Amino acid sequence: MSSNSPILSGIELVAPQSHGRSRINSIDMMRGLVMLIMLLDHVREQFFLHMQVSDPMDLSTTTWDLFVSRFAAHFCAPVFVFLTGVSAWLYANRGHGEPRSVRVFLLKRGLFLIALEVLVINFSWMGNYHTLWLQVIWVIGLSMLALAALIKLPRLWMALLGLLIVFGHNLLSPIHFEPDTWGYSLWTILHDRGYLIAEGDLKLKVSYPLLPWIGVILLGYVAGPLFSRKFEAWQRQQRLMLLGVGCFAFFCLLRGFNLYGETLPWQVGESIGQTLMSVFNLTKYPPSLSFLLVTLGGMFCGLVLFERYFAAGSLFSWIGQKLAVFGSVPMFFYILHLYVLLLLYLVAKGLFGANHGELFGVAHMGWVWLISLVLIPLLYYPVSWFSRYKSQSQQAWLKYL
Repeated sequence: MSSNSPILSGIELVAPQSHGRSRINSIDMMRGLVMLIMLLDHVREQFFLHMQVSDPMDLSTTTWDLFVSRFAAHFCAPVFVFLTGVSAWLYANRGHGEPRSVRVFLLKRGLFLIALEVLVINFSWMGNYHTLWLQVIWVIGLSMLALAALIKLPRLWMALLGLLIVFGHNLLSPIHFEPDTWGYSLWTILHDRGYLIAEGDLKLKVSYPLLPWIGVILLGYVAGPLFSRKFEAWQRQQRLMLLGVGCFAFFCLLRGFNLYGETLPWQVGESIGQTLMSVFNLTKYPPSLSFLLVTLGGMFCGLVLFERYFAAGSLFSWIGQKLAVFGSVPMFFYILHLYVLLLLYLVAKGLFGANHGELFGVAHMGWVWLISLVLIPLLYYPVSWFSRYKSQSQQAWLKYL
C-alpha cells in the first residue's frame, strides 16, 4: 500500500505521515507478524484438529510444542482489535484540517465484516455450513459498531470506560444464564461463549464474546494520538514501552499471586517448564485480564522494536519489509489463506483418507510448523501482487479488502 493511502479496510489500517517523515511501518509489521502466527494456528486447526485444545488448555494432555504454538496465537485477536481502534482515530484525524466523522465509516465496515464472517469465512473452515461460528471477524465488526455508538464520548471518558471493561469484566465471570432463560442469548453474545442455536441442521455458536473487545477497541482509539504528527518517534516509543512494561508489571502482580484476572489459578508443576505453562495458561474466550495484559503488553513492546530495528536501513529491514507486505492487506490474506488451507486439507484427505476418525491429521506439531513455513513464501507472492495492485488502483470496492 502506498504511503498516501487513507483507507481503513475491515481490519486494515494506515499509519500517518509526520512532517515529511516516512510512513510508520511498525504497525504494518506488527499486523503482518500476527497474520503469520495466525497462519500457524489455522494450519493446526485444519491438520491437527484431532488434538484440539480446550480453553484454558488441559495441561495434562497438551504437549509443550502445542502449548507454545497456541499461546503465540493468543496475540492475534488483541492486536487486530486494538489496532482497529488506532486506525479509526487515524482515519478521523487524517490531514491538517478539522477531524472528520468516522461513525458512518465504522458502521459500514462493521456490518461488512459481520456479513463476511457469515457468508464467506465460515464456509472456509470445513467446506460446509453445519455450524456458523461467530469468531474474530464477527467480534471486530461488532466492536466497530460499538465504537461507532460511543465515538462522541470525550476521550477521557472513553479511556475510563475502556479500562473499566478490560480490568473489570472478570468480576462478571460468576454470572451465568441457562439456555431458554431470558438473558441467555444476550449474555452469550456479550460474555459467555456458547451456542445461540444448539439444535437443528444449522447451529449458531458465539466463539468470541464481545464485551472485553469493546474495551480493547476503545483503548486503541484512545491511543491513536501516539501515532499522530505531534509525537516524535522517540516520544511514541517511550510511551509504548512504558505501556508494555506496565502491562507486564500488572500481570506479574495479579497473576503471580493469583489475585485476580484469570479463571484458573496457576500451580507449581514438576518442572520449570510445566510451571511456566501453568502460569501462561490463560483464558481467551472471553479474554481474561491476564490474557489482555500479556498480549497487549507484547504488542506495545513489539511496535517499539519494529520501529527501531526493522525500519528501512536497519539490520532487519528486509524482514520488516516482508512483514509489512503481509500486514498491508490483512483481509485479503485472511480470506486467501483460509481457502488455501481448505483446498490443501481436502486434497490430503482425498489422497490419504481419514486417519483420525472422520478427520485427516498429521502425526505431530512438527508437521504443522513445516506446512506453515512452506506456505509463507508461497502466499507472499499473491499478497505482494494484491498489495501493489490495491495501492495503484482507484476502484472503490478494493477498500473492502
